Amino acid sequence: MAVIAKILVFAGSVRSGAFSGRTADVAQKELAMQGAEVTRISLADYPLPIIDEDLEKEKGVPDNAVKLGRLIAAHDGLLIATPEYNGSIPPLLKNTIDWVSQVRLDGGWPVRPLVGKVAGLCSSSNGHFAGIRCINHLRAVLVRCQLEMVTPECSVSDGGSAFDGDGNFRDERLTKSMEHLCRTLIETSRMLSTRTGA
Repeated sequence: MAVIAKILVFAGSVRSGAFSGRTADVAQKELAMQGAEVTRISLADYPLPIIDEDLEKEKGVPDNAVKLGRLIAAHDGLLIATPEYNGSIPPLLKNTIDWVSQVRLDGGWPVRPLVGKVAGLCSSSNGHFAGIRCINHLRAVLVRCQLEMVTPECSVSDGGSAFDGDGNFRDERLTKSMEHLCRTLIETSRMLSTRTGA
């Protein structure tokens, strides 16, 4: 029997009705339909200060960064749905990644939660570019953090009209794109799992 992939899903925005959040919802459903065990979180539940080396030296890595790191370590893969801010990564998402990348200990045990973790990316915007500038920047940052990135992506343009009343994509091509991304993420996450307790 194949190992069930555990996938953590979150959006890079916590705004009510954010297209990235709605895209993450589609991903959550698709991953579950394909047999993954899915955990959906909101970064609003893990508030963090702006990353600051002086603060880290004085008080250590914030508890919420450690909690997020622990959650990431307990999953085989990540699916991140990001909006685009000024052609690049939203500050909430970048700050979160930067803090989690600083996690080295959890309960006295050495841990590097991002290293070797498999990740798949979605992007969205209200325009025609679908957040593709951001997704390229985000991919580069995550590679620098030593994550294993899957190649397929799902980029949602014209976010205001991209979803139907049930929260699904109206465009069949987007649906197929999400199916392909989720399938590849599940398969790669099973193959490269570094999950703690797996």
